[in-house]
Amino acid sequence: MKPAQSSEPAESESTDAAPSAWSPLANGLFRNLWLATIVSNVGTWMQDVGAGWLMTSLSSSPSMVALVEAADSIPLMLLALPAGALADIVDRRRLLIGVQFYLLFVAGLLGILTLLGLTTAWVLLGFVFALGVGGAVVMPAWSSIVPDLVQKDELASAIALNSIAINVSRAIGPAIAGLLVAAVGAWLVFVLNALSYVGILAVLLRWQKEHHRRTLPAERFVSAIRVGMRFVLHSRPLQMVLIRGAAFFIFASATWSLFPLIVRRELGRGPEIYGLLLTCIGIGAVAGAMVLPRIRAKVSRDALVAAASVLYALAALALAHVQNIGLLAMAMLATGAAWISILSALQVSAQITLPPWVRARGLAAFVVVFMGGMALGSILWGLLANRMGIPATLTTAALGMVLGIGATWKFKLGEHEVLDFTPSMDWPMPVLAETPAPDVPVMVTIEYRIQPDKREVFVEAMQPVREMRRRNGAYFWQLFHDSEDPTRFVETFMDESWLEHLRQHERASVADREILRRAKQYLAQAEVTKTSHWLAERDA
Repeated sequence: MKPAQSSEPAESESTDAAPSAWSPLANGLFRNLWLATIVSNVGTWMQDVGAGWLMTSLSSSPSMVALVEAADSIPLMLLALPAGALADIVDRRRLLIGVQFYLLFVAGLLGILTLLGLTTAWVLLGFVFALGVGGAVVMPAWSSIVPDLVQKDELASAIALNSIAINVSRAIGPAIAGLLVAAVGAWLVFVLNALSYVGILAVLLRWQKEHHRRTLPAERFVSAIRVGMRFVLHSRPLQMVLIRGAAFFIFASATWSLFPLIVRRELGRGPEIYGLLLTCIGIGAVAGAMVLPRIRAKVSRDALVAAASVLYALAALALAHVQNIGLLAMAMLATGAAWISILSALQVSAQITLPPWVRARGLAAFVVVFMGGMALGSILWGLLANRMGIPATLTTAALGMVLGIGATWKFKLGEHEVLDFTPSMDWPMPVLAETPAPDVPVMVTIEYRIQPDKREVFVEAMQPVREMRRRNGAYFWQLFHDSEDPTRFVETFMDESWLEHLRQHERASVADREILRRAKQYLAQAEVTKTSHWLAERDA
């Protein structure tokens, strides 16, 4: 079972710029891929229901049932950053085609083994993990291709439509799976999930993607991962989103990981009720996505996340202590609405912190926190349920979720400055007396001569410059002053290679220019900065 993901509903706040919420569907390629995605996501949700329910038949241990969620989430936690780097440096269409073939094979093999009665608890976990690996590779690439499919003014509408597609399938898949598992068995939903990838493959194979020429070679894989991690480590606004996300996901995972066992053991019901209640979560998510724009116009993201977290916690308490199916269905509607509200608000906040060149890697960091919280939380709550029972475990998770709101309230969402990442094109390329080797390390020095009475404010203004250099790829930065002339400062930063430094020139944005302007306003009259580029000697 996989929690619904909103596929970047983030930019839907800017839908006023779009001609129509449905206009991207006039684009044949987008429409076909959108419909194929709905079918594939229905298969994925069916797979999750089948895997969760099959595990309750193979093992009655709460920790083993919870491991199904963990096996699905751990690959995304471990591989999201490498997958994001890969999506930023290779042809995303070819990557997606290859992974769809892989997912088709793995899901189909699981269906055959289950039909033959060869699937054990650990075999099931292995296949869920293998499917999670494919999902981990797909997610950043899939999130990044939307701008290639539609016009710029339709982008927000396209993202919103993707969010609706995921949650519509979230409402359909579990209901179908519950009936099929009860009537035929889990093997059928595994086979149908495998077949659901055929539609996406057909559309991707027919897509004649335009290839854009790069002025510089693509980043190397390992270097791209390091640069992406530097961006995350030196982007305070993104870190706030990740902290708030971690405080929610680790407690929210209790509901998802223990859900199959609650239905089977606590309620004494079958897979059809399991599918029905999961469908209610999907319906709640769809309804929540529809009303979110009006809610966001009236309340802050912080208030929205706090209120939705309380609603989610109350629904978890109902799941722990209520036996009436009708009341539980209402609680699951609330769960879906709360889930999509929180995920949307967090993704909105993450999106506005990310420039295009590192978008897949930045979103991958969000996925790491998201899936890491779900995976580690699932293991924790499964072990705890073994000791204290399911109702007490869900109650503990609900209380922890509410306490987490207060513990992380100081990490505000959306109150940071919205940076303009439009390329500024005003950082000229260095003047060269020789052609450097592409992989030679580079040290850059920039000299400033400051007004004598502005030293302290200048040093303070240079701290955002430090973060900006590190976000853009520098692995070292330091500000020095001359012991003989206190008004003379030298900014020094180092890049892994000459090629990486040239990429920084391309990454320079309007926001970067404004950060530098604030520092340069303290230059002495008629003074300008002086920049030098130093190349490492290989034999030194």
